[in-house]
Amino acid sequence: MLHEDQTFTKISADQLTSAQTYEHCKFISCNFTNANLDGLVFMDCTFEDCNLLLVSVGNTGFQNIVFKRCKLSGVNFSKALDFLFEVHFEGSILDNAIFYQKKNKKAKFTDCSMIETDLTETDLTDAKLINCNLHRAFFSRTILKGADLRSSYNFTIDPDDNAIKKAHFSLHGLPGLLAKYDIKIEG
Repeated sequence: MLHEDQTFTKISADQLTSAQTYEHCKFISCNFTNANLDGLVFMDCTFEDCNLLLVSVGNTGFQNIVFKRCKLSGVNFSKALDFLFEVHFEGSILDNAIFYQKKNKKAKFTDCSMIETDLTETDLTDAKLINCNLHRAFFSRTILKGADLRSSYNFTIDPDDNAIKKAHFSLHGLPGLLAKYDIKIEG
């Protein structure tokens, strides 16, 4: 069943059924905590002020999705469908989220908490991570070519283990790039 151009306000997961497609829909102040969204497809949708804490997204389609001020802690996006996967985040909490091996080129993460987020082998080519807290986020074999991390902070990225060619960093990000050398940077 296809739902098109609809707005869903303050609904819970039991009001969604499996094998449904949501296109050009808005979800506002919905509580999907611990919900099973497996197999659903979301295309060109926006989630605003929603709680998606620990939702299951196995084989879930996320095609050009924007999450605004949402709680997405612990969501394992690596289990979502790869086909046309594209997600963007504004003012959201992504602590302990997993993006293992996801391709999310040109993604935008703005004003997000990404504490201990797993970005291992994630393709973030040309992504913008604007003012994000990346404390203890996992970067290993991550593709950050052309990515912009100038305003993000608390990250540790090993340039020898990650593809960072033409990525943008600010001076305050240098300690995070040089951490493995155990040197002190002052000034």
